Amino acid sequence: MTADPLVPPGTTAAYDVTREELQLAARNHGMPLETMRFDITPVGLHYLLIHYDIPKVDPAQWTLEITGAVQRLATFTLDDLRGRDAVTTPVTLECAGNGRARLSPRTLSQPWLLEAIGTGEWTGTPLWPLLEEAGLAADVVDVVFTGLDRGVEGGAEQRYERSLTPDQIRNGEVLLVYGLNGAPLPPQHGFPLRLLVPGWYGMASVKWLSHITASTERFAGYQQARAYRYRADPDDTGEPVTRIQVRSLMVPPGIPDFFTRQRYVRPGPVLIEGRAWSGAGAIDRVEVSVDDGEHWTEAELDEPIGRHAWQGWRMPWDATPGPHVLVCRATDTAGNSQPLEHRWNLGGYAVNTVHRVGVEVTEHPPDTAAG
Repeated sequence: MTADPLVPPGTTAAYDVTREELQLAARNHGMPLETMRFDITPVGLHYLLIHYDIPKVDPAQWTLEITGAVQRLATFTLDDLRGRDAVTTPVTLECAGNGRARLSPRTLSQPWLLEAIGTGEWTGTPLWPLLEEAGLAADVVDVVFTGLDRGVEGGAEQRYERSLTPDQIRNGEVLLVYGLNGAPLPPQHGFPLRLLVPGWYGMASVKWLSHITASTERFAGYQQARAYRYRADPDDTGEPVTRIQVRSLMVPPGIPDFFTRQRYVRPGPVLIEGRAWSGAGAIDRVEVSVDDGEHWTEAELDEPIGRHAWQGWRMPWDATPGPHVLVCRATDTAGNSQPLEHRWNLGGYAVNTVHRVGVEVTEHPPDTAAG
């Protein structure tokens, strides 16, 4: 592929998928948007992003250690954690790079379109009580979470590590999770234990968790200080990616063409439906526009299924023959609304533009099985 002088180093133009990106796309997978009809995403359909390799862990030998600036060092087995107060809650996770492939230019990375989402029913125990029992020192500024997965990134060998401040954990919502959808965590989702940070993009929820370190210095690991930051150029230190930006997505109506995924809808009453979520607040409203993106009709919201889970919405549409573009956008209770156009950043993070779906309304869709 010939270098484009207008494309920054380490990026590519839109839709030029490299062999390395195809390799990543084959290892990881998104959630088919039609499965938003399920309140809880079946485990095999939940999105996956695995940075390095999936480690094989013997649960009988595994332990979680809490060390660093604490009064009492602590070690927990999986049975220890399962014996503590348990919480089961639905939480929507979204990859920070969801939508990256729609940017131009874009960073060479996992080429997500829109499907890097999923809502699981997660079971675990709150993290904060364990840290209180260990006795965090008064001058702790970061709590560092280390996974068992190892790899090379940024030119250095490392484990996957992220950190949170004590204030970001103290509300009691951050969980140490050992169950998903009523069963033990599967290997690809972090067995035997993972962190779950509701309302934050998925990079914060460290999988295959093995170590928690209380630190009196700011954590400067790769995944915190270099990756997952909103940057305008490679020399920009940027701002950290944290909470999920407000988003709504539509269940693609009608039926698809196999290869292009073009949608075909028959004329008459059609139910437009989807899901909306935000890490900054509850969903206030979802609106739908047909064709122009200027005139909006408010959709009906379902009852929330959880504080940090997506919310269903629906709107009837009288489909008339011809091509149409359906657009949906959400607004949360903090006043954030999905933008009409992409807000570019180097990493391709938090691309939460309105969702547009093109449909052809016809009584006689082409024979998609032909050929």
